[in-house]
Amino acid sequence: METAGMIRDMVAFYKGNTHDINHFLKVYAYARTIGGLTGLDSGTQRTLEAAAIVHDIACPLCREKYGRADGALQEKESAPLVRAFLSPYSLPAEMVERVVFLVCHHHTVAGVDGLDWRILLEADFLVNAEECRMTSQQRQSACEAFFRTEAGKELLAMEDPSADA
Repeated sequence: METAGMIRDMVAFYKGNTHDINHFLKVYAYARTIGGLTGLDSGTQRTLEAAAIVHDIACPLCREKYGRADGALQEKESAPLVRAFLSPYSLPAEMVERVVFLVCHHHTVAGVDGLDWRILLEADFLVNAEECRMTSQQRQSACEAFFRTEAGKELLAMEDPSADA
């Protein structure tokens, strides 16, 4: 699969920003793991993994253009960046459009229409919970609010915010 090339190219895209690089790599690892544990079909897994790799592609642009990279701005600015990034990979058009959709909705928890979207949300939350040092209560609230996969719930329960103290 083309994920190795995408990962290499995404690392280059971030121009040495180790936070952004580490973040997308962790989201990718969680998405791949949850997808595998959930038993996604190969096409959905492939789409999910591509979306996880590029899910924060708009962050550098948003920081430059707006001085911040909150979720709404990322969702607004992502589509052309994702299409341009994926163009060298000769992916099926419907896969590219699904990746664009997922990236443009990876902070939207309402209306989730597929396991790929659900898992991307959960994987990104798992990484953000650690990076933002969310409390056990915040994690539990999120679990109840939008975690739906057993694998995602299990992984969230395994993270212990007090272990890093």
